[in-house]
Amino acid sequence: MTKKREYKDDYTNKTLYLPGPTDVREDVIDAMAEPVFGHRMDRMTDLYTTIVEDTKEFLDTDNDVIVLTASGTEFWEATTLNLVDDGRVLCPTSGAFSERQANVTERLGKPVDRIEYEWGEAVKPDDVRAALAADGAEYDAVTVVMNETSTGVRNPIEEIGDVVADYPETYFVVDAISALGGDYVDIEAHGIDAIFTSVQKAFAMPPGLSVCVVSDDAYERESESDSASWYGGFQRCLDYYDRKGQTHSTPAIPLMLAYRKQMKHMLEETHERRDERHRDMAEYTRSWAREHFDLFAEAGYESRTVTCIENTRGIDVAGTIDTVSEEYDMVFSSGYGDIGEETFRIGHMGEHTVESVRALTDAIEDVAGL
Repeated sequence: MTKKREYKDDYTNKTLYLPGPTDVREDVIDAMAEPVFGHRMDRMTDLYTTIVEDTKEFLDTDNDVIVLTASGTEFWEATTLNLVDDGRVLCPTSGAFSERQANVTERLGKPVDRIEYEWGEAVKPDDVRAALAADGAEYDAVTVVMNETSTGVRNPIEEIGDVVADYPETYFVVDAISALGGDYVDIEAHGIDAIFTSVQKAFAMPPGLSVCVVSDDAYERESESDSASWYGGFQRCLDYYDRKGQTHSTPAIPLMLAYRKQMKHMLEETHERRDERHRDMAEYTRSWAREHFDLFAEAGYESRTVTCIENTRGIDVAGTIDTVSEEYDMVFSSGYGDIGEETFRIGHMGEHTVESVRALTDAIEDVAGL
């Protein structure tokens, strides 16, 4: 039985190197302190149209964008309900979050076929093609986790999208929750019908908003369906935006004010330079991991935003995390689930740089005696 633990006012602030949430700029935090205003006022239209159109510009997409008050998990449900009728869903699983997405799909009553991989392995486009080409295979959707946060694997969604594009009746859904904004993807070029993220990851915003980019084909698919998600319905969200320039339900206005401020920073940096900075951080972290430990992810498929490090030295992962937090005020993450002590994870996303990541690895070296 969980008991109340009183929230206090004297916590020490820590620098976050988690797989999310990540650190947020001070001026982005400050932006949330504006006086509250009505979500049906013209001021809200100014705010919401700004963040939607700025997101399109940043991601270099002409597809529609939904910014919803929810975690990214909402779009696991919504994309399934919006795009899957009576057909099957092909869900390659290679870690905790792709397996969870398959479980959510089943919970919604949709039949799922898995392509199962060992944790640490990447989804292979040829396996997806074979599944789609099998006798009797008729899939409404293929779902792929772009960045498997539990294992540090970056799945080749571009190549997978090119495969799915050969099957025009099948929709391609990408969970990019821990990648989008730090790992460039050309959405239209690879036929992605719906790609979604949570803003507390590579967007480096406070938690509480999710973003979904929706193709015209996906919108039309839902509009022809007899059922769809109510809260995250493409048609409901996008038609309301077209008519009113607002959200159909009450939004978290302070979070959207923070979003506006941070997206201006992201536009100033540009998507390409942000991608390059994340590449540099990933390359540094991988090099450090290979020098002292090893990488858990399959070679050639390493994440751009989260490095999962195999604990080949058998260090006390939990103890090292605690000591680094206490002595250096920095927080990184243990491994996920069954690989908790076998691995640990460093999130290098958002506003971090190679220099700030090096500060963490120096602290780990000191505490672990490397």
